[in-house]
Amino acid sequence: MAAAEREDPKPEAAIDCFGLHPRQAHSSPRSTFSFHVPSEHDPTSAALIGRPSPKPMPIGCERGPAHFPPFRPLLRPRGGPHWCPKRRPGLKGSILAIIYFRGGASSAQGTSGHVEGHRVPPARSGHRCVADSANLYVFGGYNPDSDESGRTENQEFPLFRELWRYNFATGIWHQMGTEGYMPRELASMSLVLHGNNLLVFGGTSIPFGESNGNDVHVCNVKYKRWALFSCRGKKPNRVYGQAMAIINGSLYVFGGTTGYVYSTDLHKLDLNTREWTQLKPNDIHCGMPEERYRHEIAHDGQKIYILGGGTSWTAYSLDKIHAYNLETNTWEEITTKPYKKKEFPAARRCHSCVQIKNDVFVCGGYNGEVILGDVWKLNLQTFQWVKLPAVMPEPVYFHCAAVTPAGCMYVHGGVVDIHMNRRTGSLFKMWLVVPSLLELSWEKLLEFFPHLANLSQSQLLHLGLTQGLIERLK
Repeated sequence: MAAAEREDPKPEAAIDCFGLHPRQAHSSPRSTFSFHVPSEHDPTSAALIGRPSPKPMPIGCERGPAHFPPFRPLLRPRGGPHWCPKRRPGLKGSILAIIYFRGGASSAQGTSGHVEGHRVPPARSGHRCVADSANLYVFGGYNPDSDESGRTENQEFPLFRELWRYNFATGIWHQMGTEGYMPRELASMSLVLHGNNLLVFGGTSIPFGESNGNDVHVCNVKYKRWALFSCRGKKPNRVYGQAMAIINGSLYVFGGTTGYVYSTDLHKLDLNTREWTQLKPNDIHCGMPEERYRHEIAHDGQKIYILGGGTSWTAYSLDKIHAYNLETNTWEEITTKPYKKKEFPAARRCHSCVQIKNDVFVCGGYNGEVILGDVWKLNLQTFQWVKLPAVMPEPVYFHCAAVTPAGCMYVHGGVVDIHMNRRTGSLFKMWLVVPSLLELSWEKLLEFFPHLANLSQSQLLHLGLTQGLIERLK
């Protein structure tokens, strides 16, 4: 799924087939984490977007009123004097805390999203992000505001041809200097993480809808090198706003728009043979979803589930979702179960979605009238919706979201005001599961000893940190 970037089993198998670097054996000394922590006393043309145009626009121009629910942070920022996740009544271990960060042009000083002396990504929308255990990677984006996007310094204005890395342990952003050809389709592309490799497909450049992509680009984040992933077979059409996921060693791409026409095409790229195949259902009249873009997808290994999305004039509901069976090559429509017998999430597009095992979390988006700030969970076994008590610090759409292997969701950027065409550079996080004792201890250790990253590896090993934790500081 596009914003639910779940790592495929055995992701390192992709490294050799990408040909970016030779396979290397990794070994690290085993040590016990025994550091003592003291006890305690953050189409679419004009509307990647939302901006008006004096001439007829391609698909995706978003207009309409914006109604914002009240801002409701649940805890102090991580950098504040007290940060202690607590289980809230009724959550049954699903959500522990939401911590608010600020970054980018609209940042508020003194919070943990901004470390003084370090640059942060400007506010943007239409970008994508993925996460591993140590970092959040943010690629591309769009902002027509010359003051926020740094027009004098940004040669790709109003797009961002750049890759950023946010280190969770240090709270510092780094703009990554990379080698090779970085794609120029920088808005509403798809991005997934596969081992140490970022896979980018599709997207659009300027003018929106007239310069789209259908190549797969790979960036190895360890070696900071881009490469074109050469493929066989007929490529998908040049689209943007599609959704993408890696399932059982293959890359699946669904939907999207050319800027004028929407799609329901489903394509598969075998990452071993590098061959594209279009998957055609046995019965095109049974359970087929409507054409759409800016939707999200989830999967259970056997079926691909389409969540939301829409066109420039509509947003599709989530009470019924479409699923494609990879074994039988058939579509079906699934009726989900409401929260408290009657409540479903509002229809939406331009939202985000992350997945943890069989639970899919949907947040934000736009329904054609209001920007949404709610958070929902769908179980792929029972198809039961649950509305989580947490709300996003600011309703947003055209944002990006990713989840760490430990179960912490990070949300960055997006459009927060339609009338003012305002974007944000905010970053905030939210635990979707009960953190492990290791994660809680690690957070507390970083709180009391924020300068761990300045120590040498031998010093960190001497303190009892495992190699895995040391890697998170890089």
